[in-house]
Amino acid sequence: MGVEVVEDELLQAFCHRCSEQVSRSHDLDKLGSMDAAWRAAATRLSEIRALGWPNTSPAHPIRVGQLDAELLDQELVQLLHDPLAKALNAPRWSPEVSLFIRLLLYKLSVWDTGATYGAKLQGLRYTSPRPAGPLSPSGLPRRTALAHALLTVLVPYMHTRLRSHALSRAWPDAPSFDRRRRTWDVLVSLESVHGLAALLSFIAFLWDGRFRTVTDRILNLHLAPSSSLMNRDVSYEFMNRQMVWHAFTEFLIFLLPLVDARGVRRSIKRLKTILTPTSLRISDAKTTTPSRGKYWALSQDQCAICAENAAFIFDLAQQGNALDSLSGVSDARADGDPPLHPIYTPYMASCGDIFCYHCIAERMMRAAGEEQGLKWECLRCGQAVESAERLAVDSAAGSELSGSDFDFSSSDIDVTDLSGSMVSMSSYSESGLSET
Repeated sequence: MGVEVVEDELLQAFCHRCSEQVSRSHDLDKLGSMDAAWRAAATRLSEIRALGWPNTSPAHPIRVGQLDAELLDQELVQLLHDPLAKALNAPRWSPEVSLFIRLLLYKLSVWDTGATYGAKLQGLRYTSPRPAGPLSPSGLPRRTALAHALLTVLVPYMHTRLRSHALSRAWPDAPSFDRRRRTWDVLVSLESVHGLAALLSFIAFLWDGRFRTVTDRILNLHLAPSSSLMNRDVSYEFMNRQMVWHAFTEFLIFLLPLVDARGVRRSIKRLKTILTPTSLRISDAKTTTPSRGKYWALSQDQCAICAENAAFIFDLAQQGNALDSLSGVSDARADGDPPLHPIYTPYMASCGDIFCYHCIAERMMRAAGEEQGLKWECLRCGQAVESAERLAVDSAAGSELSGSDFDFSSSDIDVTDLSGSMVSMSSYSESGLSET
């Protein structure tokens, strides 16, 4: 029994090994057949490539890229036209300026490179069938490029000039039998036909994405990718940048009113003073002339702070005249007229000038509240005001001022008439009572 079992195991192992060898030989035969098939297919593929057939379908530009290219071209023309028109300051020649810019851009873009600047940014360029004939530097047919320039640059200029001339000469208001009115009607009809054709062409462009404008459709010009590897994703870089700048602008609008510009300016001046050497400050102090404030010419019987506050009620255009009139008000005022800005409760500042108590107290408190150690500058002499005291008038001076404009005697009021009227009224009332 043991010998038979060993023989059976040996037989099974031999059969298994034989089957493995058979499968290996079959796999080798199969690989050999596949290798031969690949060699035959490779030969056929090389023959197909030699014929010049494209191995992949041509990539079509997305419609958004073509429309963005047109918008970029229009914005470029407007960007160049506005500063040039302002510099020339000749609105009459604005169409000619636009014509010059468009011709220059067309020469440097489409004629030389076969693509506008907006199309270059989108990775596009013009392509057209190549008939027999001369070519432009961009590779486009010369006749096609000239016709495209005529229809996209010269025709719009002629239309603009003709329309402005007709409107300035009142062609629409002419009689119906007049030649000018008929020409205007023809122009309006052509504009309507062009608008309808542009609408139909745009609908067709949205359908197939080939010809963007009527001119491109007539001349068989369409935008194609400038390279075989084209990114079909829409770029939102410009939109993101615009949103960031918009948010930053709103932040500045919110932040700037909270910043004390006057305090920042004073801090800069203080820092500049600290950093300036002492020798330079001493030499500057010796050479400088005595400073004068904005209201140095205002008469002494008027409050300069009241005059400055009153100046704010004038418009910006009249502020200069108002300040001039305030500065010379003492000379222009007739004798006996009260001052425009009289001093109430006079207080003398440390510099020697006199102001109203309320005015100088308010200014000094405001200056002290803005920054510690800050002094208010006098409007007359420009010096820093450290303190203010109540103006004391001697009795002798008071007697001298008794005849001034501020002295109101009892003679100014007609007391006699007032008493007489009261007496007459009382007598009338008594007589009435006696009769009753």
